Amino acid sequence: MSRQPLPHRPQPNSDDFLPTTQQEMARRNWRQLDILLVSGDAYVDHPGFGIPLLARLLESKGYKVGIIDQPRWDTPDDIKRMGRPRLFCGICAGAMDSLLCHYTSFRKKRRDDACTPGGVAGKRPNRASIVYANLAKAAFPGLPIILGGVEASLRKAAHYDFWTDTLRRSILLDAKANLLVYGMGELAMLEIARRLDANEPLEGIRGTARIGVPPENAQRLPSFEEIQQDKSLLIKATLQLEDHYHNGTIPLDQPHGNQHVIIEPAAPPLTTQQMDALYSLPFTRRQHPKYDQPVPALDMLRFSVTAVRGCAGGCAFCSIAQHQGRKITSRSTESLVAEITRLTKMPEWRGSISDVGGPTANLWGSTCKAGYKNCHRTSCLTPEICPNLVLDLNAYVSMLQRLKAIPGVKHISVASGLRHDAALREPEAARKLVANFVGGHLKLAPEHCSDKVLKLMRKPSFEKFERFLDIFQATSAQHGKEQYIIPYIISAYPGCEMSDMRTVANWFRKRGWQPQQIQCFIPTPGTLATAMFYAEKDFNGNPIHVPKTDREREDQHAVLIKKKAAQID
Repeated sequence: MSRQPLPHRPQPNSDDFLPTTQQEMARRNWRQLDILLVSGDAYVDHPGFGIPLLARLLESKGYKVGIIDQPRWDTPDDIKRMGRPRLFCGICAGAMDSLLCHYTSFRKKRRDDACTPGGVAGKRPNRASIVYANLAKAAFPGLPIILGGVEASLRKAAHYDFWTDTLRRSILLDAKANLLVYGMGELAMLEIARRLDANEPLEGIRGTARIGVPPENAQRLPSFEEIQQDKSLLIKATLQLEDHYHNGTIPLDQPHGNQHVIIEPAAPPLTTQQMDALYSLPFTRRQHPKYDQPVPALDMLRFSVTAVRGCAGGCAFCSIAQHQGRKITSRSTESLVAEITRLTKMPEWRGSISDVGGPTANLWGSTCKAGYKNCHRTSCLTPEICPNLVLDLNAYVSMLQRLKAIPGVKHISVASGLRHDAALREPEAARKLVANFVGGHLKLAPEHCSDKVLKLMRKPSFEKFERFLDIFQATSAQHGKEQYIIPYIISAYPGCEMSDMRTVANWFRKRGWQPQQIQCFIPTPGTLATAMFYAEKDFNGNPIHVPKTDREREDQHAVLIKKKAAQID
């Protein structure tokens, strides 16, 4: 019997993407871009990548947008190759902080980069936002330069830099950019484009920061110099920044010598209707055809779907709430159905959606009775779930069932982003979720066993994780499914001592488990845990033990490695 030929998979045409060269501009009959966006990531036209997402949004509003991906940093020639844009140049280091992308928690060079073709490391510079911004200024003198993305967002104010063990100034001063967009940047970027198109000033745009003269009503942050003198003031500043993100109505002012960083109130989260429109834009969900090797991150994201934005958890070590905000926005079921229906038409489609969710997946559809007004809680979920938070796990499960009924869909999975403490509020719905929408493995984040450490993390008690684990195992057994929970654990967290790590290791040993997802704490800029690491105090100002030397951090981490764990008394 002859072998049937493989079905033809049409290769994407570069004209399906936004221009990256003069030749691609010419095929659109464009003589000049309106906006140039520069990214440290490869160009993958997928809504999970920030620059393509913003580019498609700006394109939908009629702007001519081009993308320069992973430019050389020893010359401005790559950035100049499509000519000077009419309005501005936007700069983004990529999906991750460039230093976090390059170095492990023990400051060792990483061997790969998931957002680069072939996974090759070293295709972006350290402190990429600063390097690219200065290249753009050299390429286009006088053109407005706008910073954005996670790296810039979390470095908008004075911050501790783990890789140099120093307090650094706002990234605005080193990049010399005109404006910085923090958080999810859609609304701010549209307003920047509109104002520059109308020749209007850029001051006062929500979700932005700049160097300038502070308004009279600005609330003052501890200055860069004051934090240098008293490390605990970084904790105070971080708490102020957290509250300002969620409740701010006036600008913040942080002096740096005789210069002032002005941080406007955050942009409001997108509405459901805005989210639906954003994710309906014509993404190819493919990498640019100029690459001859696959971009690994695309394999992970191609058939995943974002259903919710925002993180109600407010974990002290996590940057998600600092970047996406604490308020939850959910997409409509109709929008998700439409997106997945489009995915089933792709040649690569094999019947499975790998993940439906977001930072807090099972908070899809949740609302706040008080509308988040005048709420100064640091977390909706800890120390206990806020009584104003309305959860509806049944609605989430019903939505997943609706998605699974789409013709051509065989499997719908929830792989991560599940808050087990929230799921416990609706145990029957949790059982339905486990029985029908776990693809063998579910990643959960208890982070630790010690309640002392968990309180410093702003995480729920470990007892809640164990209760959910019982539900998970019983439900899996009842349905004859071999399914596993993969717990995320953090070692060497501020306030964590060796005895706390032994508690974690013994818990795993008693269950016969070998921990797979262990992360030694990395003090990333902008988080409360990083301020605690720097100041060696908790968020109430009390002294705590902080594992700071590489030796102690490695020793704590090694407790969970199999050979070490076997030796624990």
